[in-house]
Amino acid sequence: MQEKMNAVVLKDEGKFAIEEKPVPKIKKDNEILIRIDICSICGSDMMILRNPPGYPAKTGITIGHEMVGTVLEVGAGVTSFRPGDRVVCDNNMPCGQCYFCRTGHASMCEHLKCLGFDDDGFFAQYAVVPDVLAVQIDKDIPLETAIFTEPLNCVMSGANKVRLMPGETVVVIGAGAIGLYFIQLMKLNGAGKVISVEPTEFRREYAGNMGADVVVSPQEADEAVKEATKGLGADVVIDAVGFCIKDAIRFARSSGRILLFGLNMAATQEICQSQITRKDLTVYGSYIGTYTWHHTIQMLANIPMKLEDMITHRLALEEFGVGFEAMKDGSALEVVMYPNGRP
Repeated sequence: MQEKMNAVVLKDEGKFAIEEKPVPKIKKDNEILIRIDICSICGSDMMILRNPPGYPAKTGITIGHEMVGTVLEVGAGVTSFRPGDRVVCDNNMPCGQCYFCRTGHASMCEHLKCLGFDDDGFFAQYAVVPDVLAVQIDKDIPLETAIFTEPLNCVMSGANKVRLMPGETVVVIGAGAIGLYFIQLMKLNGAGKVISVEPTEFRREYAGNMGADVVVSPQEADEAVKEATKGLGADVVIDAVGFCIKDAIRFARSSGRILLFGLNMAATQEICQSQITRKDLTVYGSYIGTYTWHHTIQMLANIPMKLEDMITHRLALEEFGVGFEAMKDGSALEVVMYPNGRP
């Protein structure tokens, strides 16, 4: 086993570096050592690297939270995994003791810590995690499908809140990776029409390929929603961007549902609350995934989705900067990296 590894480290606001770090070692009985086979850049990783950041993270840590890996070693107390198992990992570590953890709302844990934000994450060749964070995933699922497990898990949790009825109309605002997941998932859940609202032509093309029935720019959206819903508005509107609640309120029909999923802590808005009241709208917030990991893995194993088609860049870990710039300038959609080389 090598002693050193490469990792992507947060150095300061808006700054990262590829550094050589010691390969982590198992220190507790409940920990497992994982070789990172593939990892991917998430929109929240981009938020970390904004200046000022759109999402806070601790300087000096290894960033990254989407991965698929292989178990190399297990601690003395680990019984659920053995070397050779393929795993994905939840990067969120609730305390298990606070009010929210004990009432089934672990995503709201008062002491929540997140790998890749508060402690070392997965943009590295190896990682050590508590066994409770790992979930086994079948080796028959291709790596470039399995890498979507973590973000899809979050989207599944949000979709579970809106409880789509077959035939309902859905507007998805934003056709980045999260928006494209929602487009596919809403169609799989029986949406009659999915309307994608996206400013860039590059992503609008992907939205159509992923199953959106109507794809429009923001300037065309009001008329398109009106036409597609016979003037009523959409049954469900999903903000996959993080600052489009005003648009969501406008697109939704009276007594409709709004799901606020995108996250940008640097964005602020003014809304007229009476519009929500007068339209009798139900507004849901959705933060990370809640108890949907196994459902997500079952879906990946059994239901065809156009996920690998979303990968625009396949890079070595040391090429993180290339992927970062491509995400930043909008020329990338999904960027995956192979820290230990492509298999």
